Amino acid sequence: MLAAILAGITANAAVTGQRVPVFRGGVDLVNVAVTVTDRKSNLVSDLTVDDFEIFEDGKKQTPRYFSAGLNTGSGDPPMHLGLLLDVSESMGEDIAFTKTAAVRFLNTLTEAVDITFVDFDTEIRATRYSQADFARVIERIRLQKASGWTALYDAIGVYLDGADRQDGRKVMLLYTDGGDTRSSLTLNNLIDLLKASDVTVYAIGALEHQSASTKNAQRMVLQQIADVTGGQAFFPLSVKDLDHMYEKVAAEIRAQYTIGYVSTNEKTDGAWRKVEIKAVRKDGRDFRVRSRRGYYGPAKPTAKQ
Repeated sequence: MLAAILAGITANAAVTGQRVPVFRGGVDLVNVAVTVTDRKSNLVSDLTVDDFEIFEDGKKQTPRYFSAGLNTGSGDPPMHLGLLLDVSESMGEDIAFTKTAAVRFLNTLTEAVDITFVDFDTEIRATRYSQADFARVIERIRLQKASGWTALYDAIGVYLDGADRQDGRKVMLLYTDGGDTRSSLTLNNLIDLLKASDVTVYAIGALEHQSASTKNAQRMVLQQIADVTGGQAFFPLSVKDLDHMYEKVAAEIRAQYTIGYVSTNEKTDGAWRKVEIKAVRKDGRDFRVRSRRGYYGPAKPTAKQ
């Protein structure tokens, strides 16, 4: 059923270099990106694997892999960055500053091995660039002009499809100013895709030009999109605050832990599995842990017709 809905994306979006979202069913190492803060919301970046406990559906799991922050060791997972930029007509007032802020953000986060840039309006244009092609990304951002409708959900779906075939840490930064006016995907379908992925989403919503009712509704949507992945949504009061928001996102990405484990659940039922990560350092400090809430287990392969 979901595959049929996803197939409708191609009818409304011109996609460069990407397929519609199709996710693999197999599960081996379950990787979870984890952000830890103290009670004052300061990032905590000095924990070790022994400071964490992993539970899947209430059952304790054994970590098989651990990485702290964006290290440069050969055994650390590569980081893949996705930058999604809303260039629909409603962005007209803010597009110039948005492009400048996005370029500054990319200049501060040079640890990514590649960048998938997705700009979207009525259509979706997605291209993956290596760090060696960084100048081409910057040029493409600066050439953007605001026009058309907003295919927000479909654009995220297209990015998730490409990210599903990447190994390592996957971080997506989304900048948008409004609701979806064009997508084939519904919000519920998109949330299912986000839950099936291992991408951490950071959403920046510039909502100052919208009505109070629209602003509240869209704020809830962007918060939901980020929360389900263990990410965070930011809502600057004006476009002048964007640089500060990007700095916060970059700092959080650098302080993130990656924990991997092999599930003790051997069922192939495709069911949702709840994952909870706890920070349990013995010095008694009060930590707040943020991570994705679970994943879909492996499913039995369907018989060929």
